[in-house]
Parts: sequence; C-alpha cells; structure tokens
Amino acid sequence: MCCAIAADQAPLPQPPVLAPDEVAQMRRLVRRIALATPERVSSRTWKSSRSAPRLDLRRTVRAAQHSGGEPVRLVYRRRRTRLRRLILLCDVSGSMEPYTRVFLSLLQGAIAEAEAEAFIFSTGLTRLTRQLAVRDPDQALARAAASTQDWAGGTRLAESIRHFTDAWGRRGLARGAVVVIISDGWALDDPESVHTQMARLRRLAYRIIWVNPRKIALHYQPVVGGMAAALPFVDAFVSGHSYAALAEVAAAIRADRSYPHENTRTR
Repeated sequence: MCCAIAADQAPLPQPPVLAPDEVAQMRRLVRRIALATPERVSSRTWKSSRSAPRLDLRRTVRAAQHSGGEPVRLVYRRRRTRLRRLILLCDVSGSMEPYTRVFLSLLQGAIAEAEAEAFIFSTGLTRLTRQLAVRDPDQALARAAASTQDWAGGTRLAESIRHFTDAWGRRGLARGAVVVIISDGWALDDPESVHTQMARLRRLAYRIIWVNPRKIALHYQPVVGGMAAALPFVDAFVSGHSYAALAEVAAAIRADRSYPHENTRTR
C-alpha cells in the first residue's frame, strides 16, 4: 500500500550538473525537438463526398434540394482525427534549479510547435501558456519568473497536481491528453497524498510521462517518497538530463499506450 511508503530521508542522488555554456547549448538545441502527440479519433464526424462507411442522410437530402430534389451526390460521414492535447507540468523548485532553464525552453517549444498547455509548480501551480508564447527564450524565462512568487522554493507535488486536476483537468483539458510531468519527485507532501492525486490524474489522461533528471544519477532508485508514490501511474519514466535524453521524451510523447516503459503500472 502507498501509505507504507516512507518519505525520503537520504540526500538526493545528484544528476550531472550542466555548465553555463552547456545550458545555453541545450536551450538552443531543445527548441529543435519536434513534439507531437498520437492521434485520437473524435466522437464528432464531418461530411465527405468520398466513400465512407456511413451515409449522412440529412446532408444528402439537403444537397438534393439544389438539384431539383434528385440526390445526385451522396454525402458520407467519417470520423475526425486530431492530435491529442499535450500538457506539461514543470517543477521549478530549488532542487530542480540546475535544469529549470532547459525545461522551460522545452515548454516554450511545445507551445509554439504543438500548441501545448504549460504549467509550472513549486509550492503552488501557475499556468504559463500565455507567458511562454513568445519567440525570445530569455524574454519567456523572464515572463515566467515574474508570474510566480515561489520560484526555487519547496515542492508541493500532490497539491499542485490536485490544483491542476480540479481547476483544469476535470473541465476537459486533461481528458484524453498526454501529460508530461517534469520533476525529481522530491516533495514536501505525504506520499499517500501524491498517490491519491496521481490516481485522479490517471483517470483523465491518455498517457502520463515523467521526466526526472535524477534518474541518470548513480545508484538512483525511485523507491521512496513522492516519486515512488507517483510511479505506478506513469507510462514512461525518462531522465531528460541531456539532449539525447530529451529526444527520448519526444519519442514517449509520440507513442501510444503500447510504448514499452521501465516501470510497472497498476490500475
């Protein structure tokens, strides 16, 4: 049971620290990563004059009114297909500070290329889609920092996920969406609360991808605390610590539910 999971006590395994020039390079490279979600079949249909399984009788009759009542053109209906919505929730707490600039560049690119929705969280949750919808990465970072008062603070992981689910997720934003959570999982919340909120999000999302740069650190094991509580609900668990690893993030976003992930998920 999740309530038996102990909170993290030992110091966090540290991921590789990026030098300033490496951060600048990754910020340039990360915007080249093409992000695209899987397609979904909409419940709505649209008319087509081409052969399709289902005849749209109403539109066929309407079209016949323009030809003297003769149905000279049969109108068929077929399912719409569209890309699933992409949502990114990025941890900007103190423990994630070495990677904050890189990941915000990823969010910025996702908004520009995939029309994603972007949120950041620390002790609270802030929606940043509008602030990051600018081309200049430094301007986007400045606007992002000005939009929250708890930058580089602690992490209220469960509370932030609860806030997202209540304010946006249940209204439809997360339904059938690909949700990417970028965090080391080092949270002030009780693990049971993290478990509860992740279960709620799991019921809404199509896939949940967790990006944790500490995953690459030697001896890192997500066996305690918030990360352990969240992992059963995650479809793909990747590090995102380098440009190559961020390409793995993009692959996980594109994948459907058959994507092979390293963790074991329970439903």
